[in-house]
Amino acid sequence: MLASSTSFPSISQTIPPDASSAYLPFCPHPNGNVYVSRISDLWTDTQGFIARDDKKKEIVVVLRGSVSIQNYITDISIFLTPLVVRGVIEKEPARVHSGFLNAWNAVATSTIKAIRDELAQHPGYSIVVSGHSLGGALASLAGISLKRAFPSVPLRVFTYGQPRTGNEDYALLLNKEIGTRNLYRGVHTWDGVPTIIPTAAGYRHHGTEYWSTVDPVTPENTRACDPNGEDLSCSAQIFSTGINPPHTVYYNILAGTPYCI
Repeated sequence: MLASSTSFPSISQTIPPDASSAYLPFCPHPNGNVYVSRISDLWTDTQGFIARDDKKKEIVVVLRGSVSIQNYITDISIFLTPLVVRGVIEKEPARVHSGFLNAWNAVATSTIKAIRDELAQHPGYSIVVSGHSLGGALASLAGISLKRAFPSVPLRVFTYGQPRTGNEDYALLLNKEIGTRNLYRGVHTWDGVPTIIPTAAGYRHHGTEYWSTVDPVTPENTRACDPNGEDLSCSAQIFSTGINPPHTVYYNILAGTPYCI
């Protein structure tokens, strides 16, 4: 099924500049929005920012992808561990990538507090979470954590080149609690990162994948895949070649391009 006229602009135009700008040390006006605060942990080098879009009434949480040795150590720590996020998630059957969870837990408490403060000052705002590559995996974990922390607040998650992040129970948890219509997982042609962690290791993608099959990316060549997450007619069929040229460009934006004015 082709991406709809409503879903494609959201995943291709509005959010990718945020995910790209997360690679900058500082972005004073992320995608033209109000900069709220930095997300940062020196030990794991988890980085990102919180911004506010007053036109759309959205609080935007963006996590950065891999750039440092600490990030690559995070990436290779692939054994599955119980999903536990301090103060918000306990005793779930879901298991997730231990490196990703450790990196998210390093900033989870401060991020949730910052979002709580913003929601108190701006009632009625929704939450948007985004990230590219490692940032996409962290955005996935942030999404379910924020949904648990603020269950009545509308929330959407947009990821680009996200590796598999957890097991089937984790995928089912996100599909149920956040909803497949609120999970946008972009994959660019033969990007090797979304399939770099195999299903044979116990991992499974959550929905919904939007697979852009050729360049230039348009609604006509972007498929909305099976919302259950592992659609063998979409990017799940691709043999992973790891970090490759398609991984660095999403919706015609090179990761790291600044959108800060």
